[in-house]
Order: sequence, then structure tokens, then C-alpha cells
Amino acid sequence: MSGGIDSSAACMLLQEQGYEVVGITMRMWDTRAQFTQEGQTEPSHILEARSLAQRLGIEHHTLDVREAFKQEVVQNFIDEYLQGRTPNPCVLCNLRFKWKYLLEQATLLQCDRVATGHYARIESDEKGRLFIACGADEKKDQSYFLWRLGQAELSRTVFPLGGLTKQEIKEYVLQRGFQEKVQKKESMEICFVESDYRDFLRENLPDFDTRVHEGYYIDNTGKPIGKHKGYPLYTIGQRKGLNIALGYPVFVTKINPEKNTVKLGKREELACQAMVVEEFQTPDLPGLLSANPLDIRIRYRSLGQPGKITFADVNHLIVRFDQPASAVTPGQSAVFYQGDKVLGGGIIASYNTWKKYLQ
Repeated sequence: MSGGIDSSAACMLLQEQGYEVVGITMRMWDTRAQFTQEGQTEPSHILEARSLAQRLGIEHHTLDVREAFKQEVVQNFIDEYLQGRTPNPCVLCNLRFKWKYLLEQATLLQCDRVATGHYARIESDEKGRLFIACGADEKKDQSYFLWRLGQAELSRTVFPLGGLTKQEIKEYVLQRGFQEKVQKKESMEICFVESDYRDFLRENLPDFDTRVHEGYYIDNTGKPIGKHKGYPLYTIGQRKGLNIALGYPVFVTKINPEKNTVKLGKREELACQAMVVEEFQTPDLPGLLSANPLDIRIRYRSLGQPGKITFADVNHLIVRFDQPASAVTPGQSAVFYQGDKVLGGGIIASYNTWKKYLQ
């Protein structure tokens, strides 16, 4: 329970379906915006979740996992940028924190299943294998973030909102008399970053000034064409905030952390025909991925790119797109869809790994 409209609606729907519901709220990272009252000792979302649980007459528990979250999810977020990659912390958090602690608590509390307010569904095939599938609301679909969940997690998971749209949820919550939930501002995309990730790095990397410093923008030939403020402050496809004028629009096309260089190029130079994916997961290796034509999403809210997958070795996949994909970004998730079903996913590897497998 986050205190927001989605997890609140999930609780109410489950109660109406006859489930005995127990609420769990995790305290993972405190931000300034979560403390609005003088003397407040707990973040607002915990107080709101607890208040809702009282109104619904359900048991509620709070888990303080701040230290573990900082060491694993936040440190990974920082480390990825220092490696010239662009991380997706929600994907890591879902498996290693949300489902890890939810399932542990479910077992301790003798609960059969866990539920969240994600807009996604779970389907099964003729072999009984479980798959994440897109939520009914295309604009709110969160299946992209859930590809790391395996059979053990999915077999005990319920997504009450999967078949509903956001508008339907708002109307339902209003009917239940919880107008304040509908009026509440939507949660941040990355829960621990209040504004810009660059400010977060400055505040949370103790030796920021030593690790992040000026370097050169380069062109396709490797020629220096200007100075940047430090490679972790840039992402693939970035156009705004480069503070360089070349007489035509330019984009970040490659980041080299070893040389502290940021390559700039025209929009067409962002296109690539293939990429390498690591840390992949799929319900059935290797049959499902290699046997099916797939749509590959390379970022949240992106359209699927038709392509094919081959297994380079036990740790790496090669994805070849039918048409060139733009701004493929190391560190982001590549998620493999067949229709609205997720057949697996992985992390887009660094460019040095691409050189080894793409000839």
C-alpha cells in the first residue's frame, strides 16, 4: 500500500471479491516532499496508507527497508550512471524489494497471495506457465517494469487493476467516497528522485566533484568539438541541455566513461540495427524467444520494435530489429512481447559488449 489511488483501489476491489486483506507499506527512501507537517516522524504515504487501512477495517504493517534499499537499488542507480549507462531502478526494485518483502510477509502472516496496484495482467499457457501481460489501459500499462518476475512470484500474485482503465478506477474510488485519493498527485516515476537525476547524483555521490568533471564532446571521427560537464550527466538521445551550437540539431549518440567523452551526432546517427542484451530472463529457454517473431520495447512507453532474437551464449542475447531502432540505451530494459504477452526481458548491454558479439 503506497497510500495512492491505485493500491487503495486494489484493496477495496479485493475486499469486495471476498478476500481477507492485509496491508503492507514499505519505507524505502525518505524525500523532503513526504514530510509536510511540523514534527512529522513518518512519511505521508505511510500515514495515508495506515489511515485507509483503518477506514477499510484491515490489518496494516510498515516495513522499514531504507538501509537495504540504499545499498542495493540506490547504489546500483548511481553505479550505472558512473558506468555510462542509464538505469531503470523500478525493474530492479520490483523483484529484489517489492516482491521479495511482500512474499516474505505473506508467508509470515499466512496470506495465500500478494497483490499490487500495477496495471498489468497474468496469463497462463497450455503448459501452465505464467506470463505477464499488458494491462487493459494502454496509457497506464506497467508490464514493461515486471519482466523480471518469475514463476515463483507470479504464482502468488494478483493484479486487481489489470483489466480496468485509470478512468474506471477514479470513478470507482469516487463512488466509494474517497475523493481525496482521486485528487492526490500521481507518484513520481522514480520514487527516490525528487527532481532531476543529476541533482540526485550531486547530493548522494560523496566524491561527485572528483568522479564527475569536464570532458570533451566528440564527433564521429573522435575529434573534440566542445566541452561537457561530465559523462554521467548525459543520456543517449539527449538533445536539450548540451550547451553547444554546431549550426544543426545534435544528440548524444554514445558515452565513453573510460575516456570521459560524449559523442554527438545527427538524429539518424542514433539508429542501430542490432543490440546485445544481458541478464535476460524468460519462462522457457531457449524455445519461446528464438521461435517467435517478437516486438521489443527498449524503453517505457515506447512502441514495440519488430525483431528476432538469437542466443550468443548463456549470458547474452543478440537482438536484430527488422527496421533500425533509435536511441538504444545501455542500462535500460529490453522487454520482449508477443502480442500483449511478455515472453521475457533483459538489460541492454554496454557498447564494449556489443563490439564482442556484433561483427
